[in-house]
Amino acid sequence: MILATVASYAFGAAWYVGLSRQWMAALYRTKEQLGVGYTPFIWSAVVELVMAYFLALLTPLMVGDITAASGLIVAAHLWFGFVLTSMIMNHRYEGMKWSLTVIDSLHLLGVLLIQGVVIGLFG
Repeated sequence: MILATVASYAFGAAWYVGLSRQWMAALYRTKEQLGVGYTPFIWSAVVELVMAYFLALLTPLMVGDITAASGLIVAAHLWFGFVLTSMIMNHRYEGMKWSLTVIDSLHLLGVLLIQGVVIGLFG
C-alpha cells in the first residue's frame, strides 16, 4: 500500500504541475488567493494511503484475486461509481466549471488506476 500511495502521489504531483494553469483558471483563483500552505499535500498523502488500503481490501472481495488486471477493474468501477458521481454532484452545487470536474476527476482516476496496478503487482 505504501508503494501504491507513493506512486499515485507522484502521479498527482506531475498531473497538477502540468495542469496548474488550467486548474487555477477553473477555480477562478490565483495561487496567492488560495494561500493553503503545505497542509493539502499532507492530507493528499494520507487520503491516498486510505484509498490504497480500501482498494487492496475490496479487490479480492469483488473479483476473487489480486492481479494488475483485477486492480484496474475494481479501481475503474469504484472511480465511476463513487468518485466521479460525487464530484459531479458537488461541483454542480458549488457552481464550479466543468473543466475543474474533468481535471480533478481524471486525476483521481489516475490515482486509483495506478494504485490498482501497483497493488495487483505487489500484493
